[in-house]
Amino acid sequence: MRGTNHSSVSEFLLLGLSRQPQQQLLFLLFFIMYLATVLGNLLIILAISTESRLHTPMYFFLSNLSFVDVCFSSTTVPKVLTNYILSRQAISFPECLTQIYFFCVFAVMDNFLLAVMAYDRFVAICHPLYYTTKITHQLCALLVVGSWVIANLNGLLHTLMVARLSFCADNIIPQFFCELTPILKLACSDTHLNELMILFVAGMLMIAPFICILVSYVFITCAILRVSSTSGKRKAFSTCSSHLAVVCLFYGTIISLYFNPSSSHSSGKDTAAAVMYAVVTPMLNPFIYSLRNKDMKGALRKVVTMNFLCIQCEKS
Repeated sequence: MRGTNHSSVSEFLLLGLSRQPQQQLLFLLFFIMYLATVLGNLLIILAISTESRLHTPMYFFLSNLSFVDVCFSSTTVPKVLTNYILSRQAISFPECLTQIYFFCVFAVMDNFLLAVMAYDRFVAICHPLYYTTKITHQLCALLVVGSWVIANLNGLLHTLMVARLSFCADNIIPQFFCELTPILKLACSDTHLNELMILFVAGMLMIAPFICILVSYVFITCAILRVSSTSGKRKAFSTCSSHLAVVCLFYGTIISLYFNPSSSHSSGKDTAAAVMYAVVTPMLNPFIYSLRNKDMKGALRKVVTMNFLCIQCEKS
């Protein structure tokens, strides 16, 4: 215990970005990135839903990933923008718990969907003849629903465990949102159980999908290397290059934040890494998939053209 006589904290102060110079530039940058995230991912969802050629398991998982990315970014960025407009850094304790819950849910969903998409590419490349029989609509729905259930249980677990803690006078969070680890450092009560849950439960939910992705790509690489023709290798690799780029971006920022010893001594590095995986990565995902995927580019072009024609018809 850090103390026995303490008062209850009703709100926290988010100071992760307040110490940075050029606050107006940061506000504008966050607003543009959030707008690009929402519009880009919604365009991906619209293109997949309207283009019949994209009604396949791979694009079904991609549309779910785009939805999760919109929600993931919406968990943190609107609060940053609101606090800037109102010239305040405070977030109430219930709001903080809500942010922790949804952040845990969508972070785990990102992990699971990336792992599911890796498995989908593994079956498509390593066992193409059995793809339609293995990756069925029922299996796709089961994988997505199961991921949502586990992600929500994980978020509920960590939120309830934070809710039982007591907090003293110190209420300053050196981050731009209510991240789990900085919150635990402010608690007056014992946080060993919370830390164990983060280590085992959250660790398993992060490491297990990552291992699944690594194993899938080991088999995928071996299968591609066995292809005799250069064009065949190029075609096989192009089917998973976008997903691989997203995986490297997502896990690269997380590893740099949580597995780099130097990051624990620098709040600036922590904030920069958090911006990368919570804001930048959801924004870049639709661009990566649209720029490196011929079918997606065609579907997006079709959606934009149809909307443009509809606008012209309304004007005339």
